[in-house]
This record gives sequence, C-alpha cells and structure tokens, in this order.
Amino acid sequence: MFGVLLLAIMAGFPVAFTLGGVAIIFACIGTGLEIFFWEDLAFVPSRVFGIVQNLTLIAVPLFIMMGITLDQSGLARELLESMQRVLKRVRGGLAISVILVGALLAASTGIVGATVVTMGAIALPTMLKWGYQKEMACGTIAAAGTLGQIIPPSIVLVLLGDLMQVDVAELFMGALLPGILLVILYMLWIGGRIAATPSLAPSPEDMEYDNEEPLWLELSKALFPPLLLMTIVLGSILLGFASPTEASGCGAIGALLISMSKGRLSRKGLGLILKKTVHMTTMVFTILVGAQFFGVVFRGLKGDDVIRSLILDSGIPPGGVLFAVMLLMFIMGFFLDFIEICFILIPVVAPLLIGVLGFNPTWVSILMAINLQTSFLTPPFGFALFYLKGTAPPEIRTADIYRGAIPFVIIQVIALALIWIFPDIVHFLPDLLNEVPSPTP
Repeated sequence: MFGVLLLAIMAGFPVAFTLGGVAIIFACIGTGLEIFFWEDLAFVPSRVFGIVQNLTLIAVPLFIMMGITLDQSGLARELLESMQRVLKRVRGGLAISVILVGALLAASTGIVGATVVTMGAIALPTMLKWGYQKEMACGTIAAAGTLGQIIPPSIVLVLLGDLMQVDVAELFMGALLPGILLVILYMLWIGGRIAATPSLAPSPEDMEYDNEEPLWLELSKALFPPLLLMTIVLGSILLGFASPTEASGCGAIGALLISMSKGRLSRKGLGLILKKTVHMTTMVFTILVGAQFFGVVFRGLKGDDVIRSLILDSGIPPGGVLFAVMLLMFIMGFFLDFIEICFILIPVVAPLLIGVLGFNPTWVSILMAINLQTSFLTPPFGFALFYLKGTAPPEIRTADIYRGAIPFVIIQVIALALIWIFPDIVHFLPDLLNEVPSPTP
C-alpha cells in the first residue's frame, strides 16, 4: 500500500483521491484474499463526521483566515522597513531583518506560502539591488518563511496535536523555545557567514533609506498590531484563558480589525480572503477524509501489526526506532508536502512510538514539526522554493534558490539534534506554566 501510494503521488495524482483510491483497490484485493471485509469500511463515515465535528480542528480554518487577512493588510512590508532601519548600521542587517520579520509573521500568520511570497516580492528585489549574493538572499527568505511551521500558532502543530492526541496548547508552549532557537541559529549563520565573506552583503554606507519618520514612531506603528495579536492569541492560550480554537476565533477577528484600521479591507478584499480560506481548508480536510479510508484499510489488513512486530522483533533500541522514523520523514520531505506526510506516516508510527515505546508525545511532536519544516526547503520539491521561484526576478535561477536553501536545511538538522539531546528545550515552558494555577472562570 505504501509503495503504490508513493508512486501514485509522485506520478502527479491528487493526494486526497490517491489516498482513498489506493485504499479501495487494496480493500478489493484484501476481500479477494479473505483478509479484509467490506464491513470494516462502515467505520469511515463516523470517522469523517468525527473530523468535521472535532473542536480542535476548527482552529485550522480560523488560523488560515487570520494569516491570509494579515497578508492582505501589508503588515510584512511595514515590519521589514522598520527592522532594516533599526539594523541599518550592521553589515547584513537586511538579511537579519528578514529573519526577524519572518519570525514575527510566523507568530501572526503561520502560513508558509503567504510569508515566502510576500517576503520574496518585497525583500528579494531590494536585497539584489543593494548587492546581496543571490544564494544568500534566496536562502534567507525561504528559511524565514518556513518559521511559520514551528512558531505558534502553527497549523501543523494543530494537526499534530490531533494526530498524536496531545493538547494543542501544550504543543504551542513546547514549540516556543525551539522556534526561538531556530531564529537565533539562522541569525548566527548569516552574521558569521557575512563576517567571514564581507562581499556577500553590501556595506552599510552604501544603503539608503527614504523614510524620514522618527524611528520610534515607525516601529510602534509596525510592531504594535502583530504584538497585540500575538498577545491575544498566544497569551490567552498559554495562560489558560482560552482554548486554541477560541483563541483562533479571536485571532481571525483581530486580523480583520487590524486590516480595517489600516484601510485595507474592502468588500472585495473580504470576499477574496474568505475564498482563499475555503480553498485551503477544503484541501486540508479532503486529504483528511482520504487518510481515513487509507487508515481503515491499512489497519484492516493488519499493516500496523506487521510494522509493530517487525520493529519489536528486530531488537532495535527505542532511540534507533525513533531515528529511523525521523530519517524516513526527512526523506519523504524531499518529495511530499507536510500535510501528506502527516496523514500518511504519523497515524502508522504514533501508536508505536507513544503507546509501545513510551516516548513523550509532546517532545516527539515537536521533533516531527521541525522535521516537517525541512520539507519546505529540501530540493527538488520544497514548496518554499517553488513559492520563491514564482515571485523571484528573472535573473534568479532555480539552482540559486536550491544552493541558498541547503545551509538552512543543515541548520534545521542541527536544531533537531539539539532538541533530541536536550529535551528540556521542549519541556521547560510546559512544565513551568503547568505549575501556575489556571485562572478561575
């Protein structure tokens, strides 16, 4: 089933229908061999309606709407202009500004595609005009855009919470420090690389700024909306005032109010936001429905029992099993999107890793989230690379983008290793905040 599924997806068939179609084919084969019974598919409708009624997954369309609304508001341009003025005396300051703005947008929107496209349209022409090396500029923008995968509120964390049966609020808390760690590693790499090879970035004296507005006023206007939204969404979740689903609703309304306050929310614009939200939400939930068919047939054919017995009988230690899963997920990221990997691989390995081998589900989920983040940067099918190519000037070749992304993939692998070696990076905030008594209603 796995082999046929991967071949069909790489042949270009739609993922959601491939999942369901492969499941039906193997259900027919299993029925013919009398190892599967059609009655088992009776579980699928109840599972599908269970997905639609899942309160946790209601946060997905609301966070998508929040991200698309903020993308339409022009927030990225204002943040980038403000940050590059703050760092204008630092060589490579614009590249570092791109990382910082990517982190702020990740905490505000959580949508990789929107962030990469916006930053590519705004920052890439400016970086090229001022003399940044092509690979450095492309890699920085692509990596900054992927931070939305790990910095909450992140859609992948919501999906992982549901698949791994972990509280989403705890995942959000556990992901904060790993997200900050990645931002610091990115900036250290950029600063160190430019210090070693100054020709990669222009001298601060060669860069000009047209904005004469006082810096404090410009920073206040640019930073206040996203910081306020982050406080409303993340603060209410982390302090226990709201569930992730409730906070996502507040975030969507807050994003609309920010866009209205900037005069950038027309009736036509609202229609476009809702259309994009429905499009992305439908994609996610259609894949979920296909994954239910695949999961029911796979378990009906005793596939999970086969995998469990193979691993347990092999004598591989638990750490080796987890490493093998992470390696498989990393390799799949070269060819598949994070949503596809989530619904193909995780339902199979999660019961083994959590239920049998006893790994902490929050820690494993964060490891998986960072691993899935690399799928956006790994050639040949990294989606962030495609998004950037779509907005890049003609002089940017695909090879420039690929070469620029490779150092940041290595940095993500280093971050993954650090979190594996020092799991307290994940556990520190959840343990700290769980000691604080929740506010009484």
